Amino acid sequence: MLRIPSTQATMASHSHGLKGKVIFLCYLWLWTVLVLAAEATVGAAKAASEGMTEERALALAERFGVDVGEVDEEIKEFLGLTRAEGVVVFAVIGGTPADLAGVKVKAIIKEVDRFEIKNLIDLGKALEATLDTQNFTVATYEPSDPSDQGVTGGLNFHFVRIKQD
Repeated sequence: MLRIPSTQATMASHSHGLKGKVIFLCYLWLWTVLVLAAEATVGAAKAASEGMTEERALALAERFGVDVGEVDEEIKEFLGLTRAEGVVVFAVIGGTPADLAGVKVKAIIKEVDRFEIKNLIDLGKALEATLDTQNFTVATYEPSDPSDQGVTGGLNFHFVRIKQD
């Protein structure tokens, strides 16, 4: 027996197929927008980091609340480090985010919010990416100090919270 589909069934079947195509196109459009936004963000971050200078890095470090410099051979020997790599804290400015987080003089900044720090440019890039987030972490290595009885050097993590007015 030959069945002829009713007009309603045909329309429902057609609209269901059309609905699926519209949903697919919406997902495709959303995916395209997200990919383009991600590429733009990565491109902007790369452009910003390529423009980082030591002067800008030092200004960002001061905003964070530290006076820093790259670890050189002389500092490596003085602090008893195995490598001349990283950024050493020469001074911590009172009342700043670095001070409130407990960053200490002579500490070597090793990481800022999962950004590895090997030099001033790395520190500048990391601070540029994190200072405006208001909450981030800083990992420091603090060499042993004979004046601290029984205290040896170690890795410390500092939670930084930027106060808003």
